[in-house]
Amino acid sequence: MATPRKLRILLAGPRGFCAGVDRAVLIVEKALERFGAPVFVRHEIVHNRFVVESLEAKGAVFVDELDQAPDDRPIVFSAHGVPKSVPSEAQRRNMIYVDATCPLVSKVHREAERHHREGRHVVLIGHAGHPEVVGTMGQLPDGAMTLVETVDDVAKLSFEPGTALAHATQTTLSVDETAGILDALRARYPEIQSPKKEDICYATTNRQAAAKKVAQQADAVFVIGAPNSSNSKRLVDVAHQAGCTKAKLIQRAHDIEWDYLDGVGTLGITAGASAPEVLVTEVIEACSERFDVTVEEVVTAVEDVEFKLPRVLVA
Repeated sequence: MATPRKLRILLAGPRGFCAGVDRAVLIVEKALERFGAPVFVRHEIVHNRFVVESLEAKGAVFVDELDQAPDDRPIVFSAHGVPKSVPSEAQRRNMIYVDATCPLVSKVHREAERHHREGRHVVLIGHAGHPEVVGTMGQLPDGAMTLVETVDDVAKLSFEPGTALAHATQTTLSVDETAGILDALRARYPEIQSPKKEDICYATTNRQAAAKKVAQQADAVFVIGAPNSSNSKRLVDVAHQAGCTKAKLIQRAHDIEWDYLDGVGTLGITAGASAPEVLVTEVIEACSERFDVTVEEVVTAVEDVEFKLPRVLVA
């Protein structure tokens, strides 16, 4: 029997679940404990099928909109945030609802509301159609916020001279990509108001920094995450920008096309903020069945952030 060839795995740290995702998943679990099944959840609680299916097995029912849920069962709003119209409708129907919006997304919502109160038009940097963007734009009246996705979009803006402006950012974007859009905005509108602290969340920033360091040393990189996960897709972009041309998003070990690792001596592995550690372990174990694997951690930051649960679940 041939000796398996060596494969060095560089494991990015931090990776996987962030505090906001931890909190959102725990909210659904606690709601099931408190109210019993079924508990309804509007949209995927986080963008990961494994997480969603695990919660479904415990009694969570995922729906696209509020009108698909009955009045007499609790409903949880996803970590990405929702437009103001959603909790308003839940209140009108006397529903028990629990808001699992990540506190860092809620911070962006509050900032947008403050700018609107103070007479500023808000320019939001983000991806059209992403649930977080839909939720953030839904905090203000129609027309009070303008979405830009690229530097070219900034060039197309046509605000009247003297318009008071502020900007906000989707929390899961690429730090480097967003910097270029911000530079273009500030160059065009020098008076635009910026957040006191950048909106891109600490977990997104940390995961991108770790992915970049791993990608600089790896022949290939696997990013474990869902295809609809913005922060996971950005990690693939970051790996490419760091010089690793073989960087790929996979959901689970069974997605691996093993010939992709032909000629690869060092494999980087990271995971998006909504991918649980069990999927990382699964990928490493699958690699160990085919190669003589050594694993090294590449840690660029240590996270100790915790977010409190909503009062309705701890009272």
